[in-house]
Amino acid sequence: MKEKKLEKIIAIVGPTGSGKTALAKFLSLKYNGTLISVDSRQVYRGMDVGTGKDKTFPQELIDIKDPSENYSVADFQQMAKEVTQKILKTGKMPIFVGGTGLYFEAFLYDYKIPDLKEESLKLRLELEKLSDEDLSQKLKELDPDSSETIDPKNRRRIIRALEYTILNDQPFSAQQKRGKPVYKALILGIDLPRETLYAKIDARVDQMKKDGLVEEVRQLISKYPYDLPSLNTIGYKEIIEYLQGHLSLPDAIQKIKYATHAYARRQMTWFKRDKNIKWIQKQEEADKLVNNFLKTK
Repeated sequence: MKEKKLEKIIAIVGPTGSGKTALAKFLSLKYNGTLISVDSRQVYRGMDVGTGKDKTFPQELIDIKDPSENYSVADFQQMAKEVTQKILKTGKMPIFVGGTGLYFEAFLYDYKIPDLKEESLKLRLELEKLSDEDLSQKLKELDPDSSETIDPKNRRRIIRALEYTILNDQPFSAQQKRGKPVYKALILGIDLPRETLYAKIDARVDQMKKDGLVEEVRQLISKYPYDLPSLNTIGYKEIIEYLQGHLSLPDAIQKIKYATHAYARRQMTWFKRDKNIKWIQKQEEADKLVNNFLKTK
């Protein structure tokens, strides 16, 4: 039988602060594209400054949830399928852009995402009793691959990984079962020298402070509990510590920078696993690759 011809999409991935959105905007204008955000925090309304949202340009899958609502990889997978088909029907090019690697992989490779078993609640209550350090150590022992890509301070994600690993008797990192790609994708990854990336991150954090990050967080915690999972996010949790009097503002800003450096390293560890990504540093390289990709059948 003749194989079904796959429709084309473009994706721009890479670490936070590397310039993904600027590149996506350029390609979108040149190649009649519509941007789809691949970001687990830009989905939340009111979380604009600290997530680096760019609202000067239309994007799908931003501002679709309140910070008090849950949003999972399965939610993204389903919504991305729907919005991609909507965009293709208009004759435009879907351009995915963002740094939440698991979300994009789940969509592109049609991951079969398992439900956690009923025993999860009992186990979760036991795991909740452990300290951050104990949880991280347990994950390192049971699933070293996941421990490299999950923030050691992200209790919720570590506990979920441990739940899956313990209940299913296999590593959380092996949970994703890849199907065949559902689209023909050109995946561009931005790979900057580490010193350049860190400098861009630091400048970005300084700009967030000027753009009103502290006021944004103050408004959020006046409406929502400060310990929501959505607010357990780099940039927000440090400013919450400042507002609670646990940190000075300069210390909070420096802490955000260091945490973002570490997050960028974890993102690169994740993306380097995918051999389908074409790594670039300059806009011209991306432009050439997209031009060639769209010419091929």
